[in-house]
Amino acid sequence: MDNLTIREPLVFVDLETTGANFVNDRIIEIGIVEVDASGAREWSSLVNPGRQVTPFITGLTGIDTEMVASAPRFDQLAADVLERLKGRLFIAHNARFDYGFLKHEFKRLGLEFRATSLCTVKLSRKLFPTHHRHSLDTLVERYGIAVTDRHRALADARVLWELWQRWHELMPANELWKNVDAITGRPDLPPHLDPCFIDDLPESPGAYAFYGEAGDALLVKRSTNLRHQVLAHFSAANRNTPLVRDTRRIEWRETAGELGARLREIELTRSQRIARGDLCSWQLERHGDGDFRPRLVFAHDTDFARTEDLFGLYMNKREAIHALRKLAEAHRLCHNQIGIGTGNRGEACVGYKQRTCRGACIGKEPISLHSARLMAALAKHRLHTWAYPGPIALLERDEFGMHEDYHVIDGWHYLGTAHNEEMLHALLADRPTASAGFDADIYRIVGKYLKAGKIKVVPL
Repeated sequence: MDNLTIREPLVFVDLETTGANFVNDRIIEIGIVEVDASGAREWSSLVNPGRQVTPFITGLTGIDTEMVASAPRFDQLAADVLERLKGRLFIAHNARFDYGFLKHEFKRLGLEFRATSLCTVKLSRKLFPTHHRHSLDTLVERYGIAVTDRHRALADARVLWELWQRWHELMPANELWKNVDAITGRPDLPPHLDPCFIDDLPESPGAYAFYGEAGDALLVKRSTNLRHQVLAHFSAANRNTPLVRDTRRIEWRETAGELGARLREIELTRSQRIARGDLCSWQLERHGDGDFRPRLVFAHDTDFARTEDLFGLYMNKREAIHALRKLAEAHRLCHNQIGIGTGNRGEACVGYKQRTCRGACIGKEPISLHSARLMAALAKHRLHTWAYPGPIALLERDEFGMHEDYHVIDGWHYLGTAHNEEMLHALLADRPTASAGFDADIYRIVGKYLKAGKIKVVPL
């Protein structure tokens, strides 16, 4: 350790688990190497996960159900583990995995765990950008690190500590720490914000909101990396902006992917959105043989999710009429016939006088032909009715398979997101008995995903 600069206490951590999902899987082994000015100390323990260890995990780690059956549960180890991690830079390979698992385990016990984490995958990429591979097996081979019991927690934690020492041999300490700071760097926050929130920010997709002193939302956005985008608002260039000056609270929703981020963004902006009662659409109404005309209907008294022959979504009546007028001009439709004209029956409409109507108003064009052209003009604006007998869940997983979201939708209305089947059943049990109402944003966003067919649909 003589050639190392120990600027702050470190802890190298590795976990073995029953699987990769924070919510459904559990830790089966913890390995820790603590490093500070006093030297390096090791600790490890098997953990009873309270469930079977699958043959795949046994094949990978050598740990089976019998080995962990007599081991302590995580709640029996939690105080000791927390004490070993507290106040140290948390270092792991793919730190999001190990940090996330520990954070979820502590949360189940009602304990708060926060730490500044450093991912050695990211650090390796930053230190050696010309290398394309940075898996732990690759780094072990690249630096000739001797390791036994690969995929056991303490053995892999030792590899990280050895890797840290090799990097110190290859470059000046200040160069290494400069790159560490670039990855873990904390921005200079204004005094009215609690700096502890930084440690909780995940490097995953989601949506976030900045709130002012009165609780009003100053900014709502989604991101593919919550931590990077939120902290970017507090960079030196943005430090004196009104947003930073006026923000008193920051809230976020972590998600498995882009769809979840968009849904959560909508959820955070609900209070600012236009009331559902203003939402309207054109419905084709039959007035006689071959005579079809549009009638404006509103979401407050029509179930848009299950009503046929609706065309277009508009935030208010004025927007709907403006859109219909533009459609009339583009397709030479009769203003009187579609209900936006002021002329009496049998009189030429404004469109005919301006040569944008083919004369249905004065009998020059058969009504049936006009109706056919009207239907063709409206066709691309048709609303899709809800195609399922009840609610569905859209299953979304993150790129590592560690985070799983069930987005529950019913009649183009977002009911919420569950992370496992237990939460899913609770969400369905709590849903309103009456229809919660058509949501235009959900219709547009979810409709695109369903049409693309790239997300798994689970009928409920």
